[in-house]
Amino acid sequence: MWDRIKHKFEKFPARMSVARKIVELGLRVGENNKIYCGNVEISDVALARAAGVDRRTIKATIEVILTDKNLKDIFTNIYPAGALLKNVALNLGFGVVEIEAQADNPGILARATELISQENISIRQAHAGDPELEENPRLTIITEKPVKGELFNEFLKIQGVKKVSIY
Repeated sequence: MWDRIKHKFEKFPARMSVARKIVELGLRVGENNKIYCGNVEISDVALARAAGVDRRTIKATIEVILTDKNLKDIFTNIYPAGALLKNVALNLGFGVVEIEAQADNPGILARATELISQENISIRQAHAGDPELEENPRLTIITEKPVKGELFNEFLKIQGVKKVSIY
């Protein structure tokens, strides 16, 4: 996906910053030249502030997106994935396992969830950061109850895992 996007914005870093922010936040470009989070309209000024650009750059980025079929097909169909419970997990009695890994290693999510299921713990959420958006992408798994610290070393044995946090 990013190869298509980068090609269109490579000469315009500010527009690329806007495109990244739209994807990062799960925002959508509407046919009416507006930006939405679900069905909530996001102001150009708010998005410009978040992306570190001026609002004219927002308008220019939207124009490029809507006039390019490939970009339009992507950006008009993005929807937010919902709330990530990581920061409130402890308040809700849930557990969190955060894994930093090399993104090009397949099976990390599968093996991590297998370890958790062997402890008879249900998974409430799993969120994997995009390696093209984040310098250190993390796999965050929210569990119905805290995971025992004894699994720490087992998570570290998964090929490609660099760092693990359990809380």
